[in-house]
Amino acid sequence: MTTTSNAPAPRVVPRRRKVAWLRPWTVPLLLVVAVFLAFSVPPYLTFDPSLSRLEPPAGNGLYYPLLVAHVVFGTVAMTTACFQIWPAFRARYRRGHRITGRIYVFAGVLPAGLLGLYIGWHTAAGPSVQVANLAGSAVWVVVTVAGFRMARQRRLADHRRWMSRSVALTMSIVLSRLVNIVATIALTPQVESTFGGSHLLMQYSALSIGPWLSPLLLLLLTDWLLERPKGRARRPTD
Repeated sequence: MTTTSNAPAPRVVPRRRKVAWLRPWTVPLLLVVAVFLAFSVPPYLTFDPSLSRLEPPAGNGLYYPLLVAHVVFGTVAMTTACFQIWPAFRARYRRGHRITGRIYVFAGVLPAGLLGLYIGWHTAAGPSVQVANLAGSAVWVVVTVAGFRMARQRRLADHRRWMSRSVALTMSIVLSRLVNIVATIALTPQVESTFGGSHLLMQYSALSIGPWLSPLLLLLLTDWLLERPKGRARRPTD
């Protein structure tokens, strides 16, 4: 004799998917980029060298036009970078992700980075800033090219890693400006002692901290985020 159970089958509750549009860092990042560009870019669009935040070297008429071009291409890189790392956009608009990715590489990072080599070589902010800008521009270009090649080879996991590092370098200019402000405030009281009364030497030292420290911190943070465990291991059930 067989018996049947009338007990209802257990209800399967589907897991709720995370809403990528509401990732906690998405809106703050967009706001930071928008505010930074709103304050940094307009002075260069006047094409007035006296409004430049970087002093053009004397007798170099090519520096300022290339600096303006560097700023414009850098703006393209920062804007498209936001879409590249926006999870919802990347997941829902694959074609849009590829298009903005090519814009990011070929109309953003590559021209801005190559121009950055010239700007860095001719900077008037001292040798430490010069080396930092040259090294930063070169690494920015190399990392971005590596990420683009990974995409072309369909090595998507590696592509994500390298492009995440590229975006970190793109955004490092924002942190660099903040670090330079803090460094200037911290070092100003030491003009007479540490810098022998030289405001110029203090300024060179303060301005060199951001270009070195900011890319390093953001690269370390990016790799930590990439390598951290994605979730707690589940305990085995009896």
